[in-house]
Amino acid sequence: MAKVLIVEDDPIVAKAMVDHLGAAGFDARWVAKGEQGLAALRYEAPDACVLDLMLPQRDGWSVIESARAEGIGTPIVVVSARGTEHDRIHALEIGADDYLVKPFSMAELVARVNAAVRRGVRAPEPARGEVIEVEELRIDPREVQAYVGGESCRLTPTEFRLLYQLALDQDRVVTRDELLQKLWGRRESRRDRTVDVFVRRLREKVDRRAPRHTFIQTRYGVGYRLEPVAK
Repeated sequence: MAKVLIVEDDPIVAKAMVDHLGAAGFDARWVAKGEQGLAALRYEAPDACVLDLMLPQRDGWSVIESARAEGIGTPIVVVSARGTEHDRIHALEIGADDYLVKPFSMAELVARVNAAVRRGVRAPEPARGEVIEVEELRIDPREVQAYVGGESCRLTPTEFRLLYQLALDQDRVVTRDELLQKLWGRRESRRDRTVDVFVRRLREKVDRRAPRHTFIQTRYGVGYRLEPVAK
């Protein structure tokens, strides 16, 4: 049974999330403060975290930044009444894996958490479990990590799965809609920038670290491709 940590200061909303996630087969636990949430991420190793942004003691942005700085890779689904494009993109850029704007349906929350747990804990298919090496980039699905020049890129599980998917399809351009369906379990909407934000994070962690090549290439108006291009 996958463990889901809920960090939410509204007890009514939190209880509804606990009840619906529990009915869907998750072991859901709730804490009300940001500091408690960060401690649970550190010591309880949940399979996914549902995180509000406006929290007492320590806000959700700080929880995300601290968790990622400490190397905690738990998939984080943000739930917040703050629904501007800037808020959504900023949360994704600092390390969130998905973003739901309140009010939302509990069925959608369950679907997003299901997708987050699959990204974070499901091992790649055995037939596709071999290490992929492209120039100085090494992608190891057994360790759920990528390395440049032997040094870890410190990818989160979601970042790794995006890179791995591009590597599996490196003979072609992969559309944003394909990536959203395969990794986040939803279709692309007009203003959904999730894939673009995660590509930007990969470029920060992989392309900037690589001494000789960039790897994540954009095909404007179509999508992305993993292809080594000399710097």
